[in-house]
Amino acid sequence: MITSELVVWCAMLGGLLTLAAMAISDVLISRSVGSWRGLIFIVLTGTSCGLMTGLPEFLLPELPAIPVLVFKVSLGPLCGALALTYLGLWLGVAAEDPVVHYTIVWGSTLMVIAAVFLAVLSLGYSAHDAAGLMVVTAAISCVAVLLSTLASVRAALLGDRLARWMVLACLFLALMIAGLYGHALRPGALGLPLQILTAVSTVSYFLIVTSLSIRRGRMNRRLERLAGLAQGVDPATGLPKGSILLSKVDDAFWRSARMNTQCAVICLHLRNLYELGEVAGHHVDQQILAALTARVRRAVGFRSVVGLYHPRCFVVVVSSIKHPKLVLRTVSRLRYLMAKPLGVVGMDEGHHTFSPRFSIGIVMVTASSADPAAVIDEAERMALASDLGPLDQPPSESH
Repeated sequence: MITSELVVWCAMLGGLLTLAAMAISDVLISRSVGSWRGLIFIVLTGTSCGLMTGLPEFLLPELPAIPVLVFKVSLGPLCGALALTYLGLWLGVAAEDPVVHYTIVWGSTLMVIAAVFLAVLSLGYSAHDAAGLMVVTAAISCVAVLLSTLASVRAALLGDRLARWMVLACLFLALMIAGLYGHALRPGALGLPLQILTAVSTVSYFLIVTSLSIRRGRMNRRLERLAGLAQGVDPATGLPKGSILLSKVDDAFWRSARMNTQCAVICLHLRNLYELGEVAGHHVDQQILAALTARVRRAVGFRSVVGLYHPRCFVVVVSSIKHPKLVLRTVSRLRYLMAKPLGVVGMDEGHHTFSPRFSIGIVMVTASSADPAAVIDEAERMALASDLGPLDQPPSESH
């Protein structure tokens, strides 16, 4: 193996190792099933690519030939089955189409059977007599590429916009398969330009697939958040509301009473939420709520309960208060951050400025048996009764 060829394959494997390190960090941080799938796919497919380059035999001449051959002929179809399976999961609803469904299910099943058969068959071959077996493996891997392309094209025709990019990924996959198996069958015959094209195609395939997986994951999480409306979560802000909010407030009362401290319920009533909707369109309400939610959370931190009693009323519950001045400081931060104007984009793509007008009511709770709904209603009445807010009057107490 000449120096230029060694540099190309090492650079390619370096890119794959970087992606593997990112996948490992994602597993450690999120610990989700999707992150484990991504790591398994990168490790298995990257290992197959590394074996096809011939670097393991070149760097470690003492490696036993038969196990290396077994992995070479079996990992390709196995990775093809894995790619088809993950493609079906990634396509989601599109996989319910009979053509896509049977392409993925039967294709992945046949790939696994072929991988096992080739692994067993390779045990009777030597490394020097396995060219025919490698040709069969290459043909089966090409079938996996063809099936992935057909499924992606079909999903794109069904309306999945991201599937168009998956078709591009399949094109890079085809170049990767052709280059790597061509090099494995005739080492050094590709020439430096084709080797570089193979390495670039390999890294590009993994980058596109990783990017598409991240984008589809974000879309699914957004849909889950929107679906959370029925579970007591506001879709625009992600804040708890309804019975979920009341249960969180009740828990805060209990914690404060257990520690013999007070609990402050702060209601922030936004008086002009719908005022800008007449000019910019009613969808700006969600932009305003999302921005103000971030401001409320920034003002009170992450230990306090923040919820949405209704679209114009934010609820903040600060538990375990030992000094009443801490409540006034929290209210001061809320007033400072919430009063700042914010920019929104209207339906006409024009930019508008929204200046929040709000009032605040505070109720101090000392008993764990206090009714959360009654306390929130009292704090909201205080907010509605005063345009100046609670800094000009002491907070009421609920026992």
